[in-house]
Amino acid sequence: MCSPTKGTQWMEDQLHLHKNHGFSKKVLLNCWLVRRIVTWASPHPKDSVEDELELSAVRHRPEGLEQLEAQTRFSRKELQILYRGFKNECPSGVVNEETFKDIYAQFFPQGDASTYAHFLFNAFDTDHNGSVSFEDFVMGLSILLRGTVQEKLIWAFNLYDINKDGYITKEEMLDIMKAIYDMMGKCTYPVLKEETPRQHVEVFFQKMDKNKDGVVTIDEFIDCCQNDENIMRSMHLFENVL
Repeated sequence: MCSPTKGTQWMEDQLHLHKNHGFSKKVLLNCWLVRRIVTWASPHPKDSVEDELELSAVRHRPEGLEQLEAQTRFSRKELQILYRGFKNECPSGVVNEETFKDIYAQFFPQGDASTYAHFLFNAFDTDHNGSVSFEDFVMGLSILLRGTVQEKLIWAFNLYDINKDGYITKEEMLDIMKAIYDMMGKCTYPVLKEETPRQHVEVFFQKMDKNKDGVVTIDEFIDCCQNDENIMRSMHLFENVL
C-alpha cells in the first residue's frame, strides 16, 4: 500500500497525465505492460529522472531523459512515471523474460500466456542479449502506442519473424496466432475452436505470400495489411494483448 504522501503524489501524477494528453484510460486498460509498469511506480515528489539516473545503483543506466524524449513520442512526465515503475520493479535496470511471463500470467490467468510472453520479450529485446533495458522498453511502447501505421506494422512483422531471418513462414505465423489464442483461453465469445488459429493463418498467409514462394517479406506484409481491412482489423488484436 502507498503511504498518504505517495498516494497523493500518485493521484497528482495521474491528473497531470490525463490533463496533458498522457496515458489515456483506454491506453492503461488496453496495454498490460503500461498498466503494470505504472502500477509499479512509487512516486517520490522531489525526484527527477536526472536524479534517479545519477543516484540509482543499477547495473544498466538508461540514456538521458532528453535523448529518450527526442527518440520516442512520450513526454518528459510520462517517461518519468514509466521509469519510476521500471526501476522499482527492476533495480538492475533490465527486465528478463521471467518478468514478462509473470506480467501476462497475472493478466491472463484463464489461459497460458507463457509462449506469447516469450515471443513478445524477443521482440522487445532488440539487441538479442536476453534482457530488455528501459530504452528497449520505451522505444517499443512508443511505436505500439503512438507510432504510425507503418511503424506498427514493421514492429508486428518483427514479432512474427521469430527467427529474425527477414521472412515470415506459415509456421511462424501459426506459432504466434496459437500463442495468442492460448493466452486468451476460454474468455473469448464465442469460444474459439482448436482449429481456428490454423484457419486464420491459411487465409492470411495466402493473401500475403503474393509470389507464392512460401515466405512473406516485409514489403508483402505491409502492403497486404494496408490494403486489406480484415487483416488490418486483426492486427488491432495486438493493442489488446500488449
